[in-house]
Amino acid sequence: MSRSPSLPERPRLELDPDMTPDERLEALREHFKEIVQVNEQLTEQLDAARDRQHDLTDEVDQLERENETLKTSSLYIATAEELTDDGVVVKQHGNNQEVLTEVSPSIRDGLEAGDRVAINDSFGVKQILDPETDARAQAMQVDGSPDVSYEDIGGLEEQIREVREAVEEPLVNADQFREVGIEPPSGVLLHGPPGTGKTMLAKAVANETDATFIKMAGSELVRKFIGEGARLVRDLFELAAEREPAIIFIDEIDAIAAKRTESKTSGDAEVQRTMMQLLSEMDGFDERGEIRIIAATNRFDMLDRAILRPGRFDRLIEVPNPDKAGRERILEIHTTEMNLDDDVDLGAFAAETDGLSGAELASLATEAGMFAIRDGRTTVKQSDLHDAYEKIEADDDASSVPVAFA
Repeated sequence: MSRSPSLPERPRLELDPDMTPDERLEALREHFKEIVQVNEQLTEQLDAARDRQHDLTDEVDQLERENETLKTSSLYIATAEELTDDGVVVKQHGNNQEVLTEVSPSIRDGLEAGDRVAINDSFGVKQILDPETDARAQAMQVDGSPDVSYEDIGGLEEQIREVREAVEEPLVNADQFREVGIEPPSGVLLHGPPGTGKTMLAKAVANETDATFIKMAGSELVRKFIGEGARLVRDLFELAAEREPAIIFIDEIDAIAAKRTESKTSGDAEVQRTMMQLLSEMDGFDERGEIRIIAATNRFDMLDRAILRPGRFDRLIEVPNPDKAGRERILEIHTTEMNLDDDVDLGAFAAETDGLSGAELASLATEAGMFAIRDGRTTVKQSDLHDAYEKIEADDDASSVPVAFA
């Protein structure tokens, strides 16, 4: 505990009666200097004391708040199951204990069955809580539109048309569907080899519409504890309903929608529970509203038949590797910003790249630029494209060779 600083000694003036006037004046001046010095010391000590008082006041306020918090009883989360004339039936989370309790009129006016509430030790309802939404579901919402348009996708004109008809048109031109008297497709499944542009199609749809875009990977729905995956699926659809019109994009859906087996492991059972929750949300009793679903997979053969039936995914769109015209268009897109030499013939080169996907062609264009930089050039030649193609082919052959471990 800090001690108070000692006070300076008080100056005293003693004048000899035998002093001359000059000596008396000099003694008074010295005494005045001592008084000024003592005054400065006292002022410094007073300022320090005031600063210390301010710090102690803040510390006391903090301790008082902590003390009040410790004395305040904890509140518990519960769900209002039923509203009766005698009160409210609440179920406490964790122990599922149901209790009939009273509630103040001010809270009861805004309370509905199913609301989350905070209760005290006596089960009295203290306040109504906001609806619970998994923070992971909130994080999957894309606020900004992806910087991908339909013009950035080459060789998929037919697939683009089908996706726009099934996803974009019902959101921007719903009246036409009502006049024709048909329900728009509820979901679109994109399937095909890796790197063919399935994800880019979904990004383009998000960019071209004003709908809320919610993306997730199928693996993100596979959770460790029982019920977590199903809860996340439910929260995602609730989030989409709050933000509609909305588009839900599920990439690599085969992670949770693979064919069901007789496996008894807890992990497989949890994945199947998550898939059943997804099936329920896709065609449940409640109207889904202006919510469209796009899914993508490169393992179409693994999907369960239940998720492929009409009413869940009404359109199954294959996204294959591009043909010659598609490859030429993809090369044009990815070389637009490149400084190409006059001898470059993308059409002739596209004819030589049979079997390459869109992603591989994009990588090929980058590699061609790297070969030009390696030679100290600022233009890309036809030979750079051939060298890049040979490098990609060599990398593919190397990755397909099994590695032997000693």
